[in-house]
This record gives sequence, structure tokens and C-alpha cells, in this order.
Amino acid sequence: MVTLGDLGILRDLRMFGPGEVRVEITPTYTGCPAVEAMSSDIEDVLHAEGLPDVTVRTVLAPAWSTDDITAEGRRKLAESGIAPPRPQPADGPIPLTLAVRCPHCGSLETELLSRFSSTACKALRRCVSCREPFDHFKEL
Repeated sequence: MVTLGDLGILRDLRMFGPGEVRVEITPTYTGCPAVEAMSSDIEDVLHAEGLPDVTVRTVLAPAWSTDDITAEGRRKLAESGIAPPRPQPADGPIPLTLAVRCPHCGSLETELLSRFSSTACKALRRCVSCREPFDHFKEL
């Protein structure tokens, strides 16, 4: 559905020689429990492509931000029923808007059910209009 590149987690991928690749990833937050699974999946995919020497390194600086999610990633999140984070303006003040658009029907009439959802980087919300629950990727 959404790739690590779409989410802005994949920071760098470099080839250093025949079959030698170095990958850098930045988790959505420092204690993200998915880092090991992401690293393992990257290694498995690159080994399957015939690259025997794969190193995946976690880098924490610069810190990941929801601004790192690509437009394609935001589109894919919404299509799969996860409200993407609201984009932040490039300059100027950050508008204080509490409305989160429902990824199912587009309504701005949504309510917070829980500050945390399936992962700490998402909140659980429900649409007042269509009554469907959905995850909202929090802005960071």
C-alpha cells in the first residue's frame, strides 16, 4: 500500500561496490517498534535481488516529520482509509485547525476517540457524518 519512500522513512540508499548496499532509515519516532521489522524487510528484499552485503542503519537526525510524507504517500494513506497528516505551510504561521477530514466521505465533522491507535503515531477518530472509524496520522 504505502512504501517507506512514500512515508519519508527511507533516507538514503547507496551502492558501494558489487553487491554492497547501505540503507539509512529514520523512524517516525525514536521508540518506534517497527524499526526492526522495516530493517529486516529491507534486507530480505535486497538479498532476494542478489545483493549479498546489505547494511541498514537507523538515523535519528534530522528527525522524521510528517512533512516528509510525499504527496503520493498522502494519497495512498487516504485511499486506504487513514487520514493523512495535514500539510504544514512552507513559511509563515501554522494555522490552528482542529478539523480532520474523513478519508471515507470527506466530511470535516470528525471526533477524537483515542489519542493513540494501532501505533503511537496515529490517533483513532470517527466521522460524525458517515459514522466510520479511521486512523489519523498525527502531525509531527
